[in-house]
Amino acid sequence: RPSLQTTATKRKQPTTLSTMMSSAFARSRPLMARYDVAPHLTKWWKGVRPDDGQVTRHLSPFEQQIIMPWLKTFPKRAYDKFSDSGPYIVTTFILVYGTATLADAADLAQDKSYRY
Repeated sequence: RPSLQTTATKRKQPTTLSTMMSSAFARSRPLMARYDVAPHLTKWWKGVRPDDGQVTRHLSPFEQQIIMPWLKTFPKRAYDKFSDSGPYIVTTFILVYGTATLADAADLAQDKSYRY
């Protein structure tokens, strides 16, 4: 005897392709559920229990301005470092630059001496 349901009301059975696709991502679905842990660390962090209660965090007064003390003392420290090693750096730069300039000038003079 034929079924009384019409073809429009029949439920479609999942195809093999859709079943394969859903099962292909079945193992990654729990990994994607955790947004606070990287996927490669989920096994490591799965045993960590969340805190029971309110977690408050604060910065100590020594951590609140970590850049400002450096900015305030930067000019003095830069001057001290330059006055200590500045003459050696400047002298070295002048010697290296002067040697390179003299070598280029001597090479150019030698090249011009062989012209017709």
